[in-house]
Amino acid sequence: MKTLIQTLFFFLLVTQIALGQWYQQNSGTIKSLLGVSFTDTNTGTAVGDNGTIIRTTDGGASWTSQASGTTNSLLGVSFTNTNTGTVVGDNGTILRTTNGGTSWTIQSSVTTKKLNGVSFIDENNMIAVGDSGTILRTTNSGITWTSQTSGTTVDLYGISFIDASIGTAVGDLSTILGTTNGGTTWTSQNPWGSDGCLNGVCYPNLHTVVAVGYRISSLCVFCQIFSSTDDGASWTRWGGDSVSYCGALFAVSFTDNSIGTAVGGYDYYYGPSTDVIYRTTDGGSTWADQRTGATHWLRSICLTDANTETAVGDSGTILHTTNGGVSFVEEEKIDKIPSTYILSNNFPNPFNPSTKIKYSIPQSSNVVIKVFDILGNEIETLVNEVKTSGTYELTWNVENLPSGVYFYQLKAGNFVQTKKMILLK
Repeated sequence: MKTLIQTLFFFLLVTQIALGQWYQQNSGTIKSLLGVSFTDTNTGTAVGDNGTIIRTTDGGASWTSQASGTTNSLLGVSFTNTNTGTVVGDNGTILRTTNGGTSWTIQSSVTTKKLNGVSFIDENNMIAVGDSGTILRTTNSGITWTSQTSGTTVDLYGISFIDASIGTAVGDLSTILGTTNGGTTWTSQNPWGSDGCLNGVCYPNLHTVVAVGYRISSLCVFCQIFSSTDDGASWTRWGGDSVSYCGALFAVSFTDNSIGTAVGGYDYYYGPSTDVIYRTTDGGSTWADQRTGATHWLRSICLTDANTETAVGDSGTILHTTNGGVSFVEEEKIDKIPSTYILSNNFPNPFNPSTKIKYSIPQSSNVVIKVFDILGNEIETLVNEVKTSGTYELTWNVENLPSGVYFYQLKAGNFVQTKKMILLK
């Protein structure tokens, strides 16, 4: 019986990898996981409440608990290679390993403030940020840490360096601090006022930096994504006053100049709390919604390549994707030349978990097919390319979206049409 169960589990896991967007891994803990760092597609470490440290060497197929030597909550983790990593947390906690976490050494941080994030510049140089404007730097692998003057007393939550000189820290009251001299001096870059909070920051490339968080309004708490392409001299806020819906973003990670993912969580006033996942493939100019319907907020994200991503969050949640979080889409061209643009009704409808969408174009056109939820939030782009005249049929497979009403829209030439479909689980 045990062998049969293992076989069925393996089959389900392989099916999820092949067809799913994101699938859940077994973390082995119910403690909230607040930070994650991978050095390659197989090797990663996650940290969290009550001194929790877990590690994988097989891409998350299994996670092993490590002894941290502390019960303080651990909030940030960064590895510079497979063996060498640093963890920060409550009460000025700093832990370091040089053997992949087989053992962790407590380092003196010269502060009792909560440390929320840490960034490696190289094996010797690191920056940590925390409450009350705390910024600490080491140039000797953490043997000693030196306090830097941040110029603020607000809590700082995220830190990222692109090289030894250029870095950005973000925090409460939508604080953005930039440095071009390794943190010797920090300059405020906040262009948006103090009506929100920024929790995570990442550099896609030398001159581009992206920060994520939330904004508080009289109506809601809105997800926010800020980006700068001139080293922080000017910033834009994607989505205007808000991203598509209420919620908060806590972390962002990029794998190259173009591809990045931000994660967080939100509460519907009429339903349970759930995750938020946004993905960009154009360096942060636009973001697509990839929410999975998971009932726990996501607190940290790490990309190891364009397709492989791991997000961690509350109650031991770990979500993983090996296809960039996109759903499984197949498309087939049918040998039939139409005389007009046609968008057919999807079949089956209602559907679970897949449905077919057929469309026809009478001449070569740039075809865009997108899926939206009932609130008008963009869920996914199924097609975005030039197609020759003909009739096409695509299969859209969604494993992780919640039941509900969705809309699919075809834009080709001057033709625009939208139709309704129902996912019923």
